[in-house]
Amino acid sequence: MRSSIPLVIGVVAVIYAVAMPATAMPGGWEHIGNIKDPRIQRLGKWAVAEHVKQARDRLRFSKVVLGTVQVVSGFNYRLLVQALDGAGKKGAYKAEVYEEAAGKGRKLVSFTPVDKKA
Repeated sequence: MRSSIPLVIGVVAVIYAVAMPATAMPGGWEHIGNIKDPRIQRLGKWAVAEHVKQARDRLRFSKVVLGTVQVVSGFNYRLLVQALDGAGKKGAYKAEVYEEAAGKGRKLVSFTPVDKKA
């Protein structure tokens, strides 16, 4: 059976591209230009680790594949994260993280699997 993860990632990428304007207004959502930035990848890894603490499952971070950021009194992030389950099967997850200004604290707002039927 072929993995549908690339299809899901592609569909989500199109949705983000249509829904998020290239030049967002202050307080609006903006694409994260360099998704491979180590800081963004660490944020995704932290989100998976925090989810594991709460859900007590065995997800393992793979990489952040897409994301947007909103500047507020800190930063809101919406990340599309790829992770492996306990059996080593790839999955896509939407992680929403709030980070206080100057990186003083973080909160995992939500962490949900991306519906493969989307």
